[in-house]
Amino acid sequence: MTLADEVRLDDAGDLVAEHVTGLQHTRVHRSVRDGFLWWHRPGALHPGPLAAPAAAAVPDLSGVPGAALLATPVPAGGGLLHRAPGAVSVVTWLADPRPGARRLAAHALAAAGCALRALHGTPVPPGLPTGPPAALRRMRAWADGRDGLLPGAARLREETLAVWGADRFDRVRTWWEEAVAPAVPAPSLIHGGASLGALVPPLHRGRTALLTGEDLTAGSPALDLGWLLGDLAELAWSEGRNGGRGDEEGPDLRHVLLAGYGPGPGPVALGRAAVLRVVTHMQDFAAYCDWTEELHDYIAFTAELIDEEGHRAVPGLGPGPGGTPTP
Repeated sequence: MTLADEVRLDDAGDLVAEHVTGLQHTRVHRSVRDGFLWWHRPGALHPGPLAAPAAAAVPDLSGVPGAALLATPVPAGGGLLHRAPGAVSVVTWLADPRPGARRLAAHALAAAGCALRALHGTPVPPGLPTGPPAALRRMRAWADGRDGLLPGAARLREETLAVWGADRFDRVRTWWEEAVAPAVPAPSLIHGGASLGALVPPLHRGRTALLTGEDLTAGSPALDLGWLLGDLAELAWSEGRNGGRGDEEGPDLRHVLLAGYGPGPGPVALGRAAVLRVVTHMQDFAAYCDWTEELHDYIAFTAELIDEEGHRAVPGLGPGPGGTPTP
C-alpha cells in the first residue's frame, strides 16, 4: 500500500499550512485519520489541470529498508491529493536553527537517494508520457525567448541577457539538450521534479515521503539527483548571503544524498543538471510570484554557476579561479 491509497478530501481536518503562487496552490491539512494531506491545485496562471497519468507505475517501496516512500496522488477537488507523514518539507526543516532539524533533513535526503535508486531501476512502463518534465519545458521556452512568456519571465530574460550574455544562454541550451537526450542504452523511469519541497519527513515517526507522480517520465537519473543538488546549492548560497550558517554545520547533505543513492551519474552531468534546476527555479519565481529585486542577485549567482558548470553543487569539486573546477 502506498501513502496515497484511500486518500480522500473529506479526510482533511485542520488547515496547517498554505502556499499560493501563480503556478500552484498548496494546502496542507491534518488528516482526521493519520498524518497529513497535501492538496495541490493549479494556480491562477497554470496553463492547465494537474494530473498524474503514470502514477500507477510508481513502485511501492514499503519493503525497501531506508527508502523514502513514493507518495502518489489521487484526483480530488480539481487537484491532486497526497498523504504524507509531515506538515512541512525539508526546505522548512533546513531553515530551522535547532540542531536536530539538520539531522532530520539529512535522514530524509539519504532516504530520498535510496528511493530514487529504486525508482530508476523500475522498468519504464509502456505508454508513459514522453518528453522533458514541464519545468524544463518552461525553462527552455524562457531561454529561447519565445512569444507568450509571462511578464515577469520576459523581464527576467531581458535583465539576465544583459548580465549573462548570449554565450551563457547558449551553454544552458546545450546542457538542456544533453540532459533530455535519449539515454543510452535505455532511459530510466525518473521522478521529474524531485525537489526539497517535495520531500516530507515525518513529524513524529514513520517513513519520509517523496511526493511523486505529476512529472514522471523516461529520462536520465542525473536530472533527479541534479534537481536536489541544485536546491541544496541554492539554499547554501542564500544562507551565506544572509549571514546564515551555509553548509558548514552538520553533515554535508550532498554527500548524504549521493551516498543514499549509490554509484550513479558522473559529476559533470550532475553539476550541469544542478544549474538547470537553479535557473528553472529562478525563471518560475519571476513568472509566477511577485517581482523582487532579489532576482538581480539570482542572475549574478546563476552566471557564476554556469561559469563553474555547477561544480559547487557536487561533492568533491569546487570552483577554482575564474570558475575553473578543481577537485
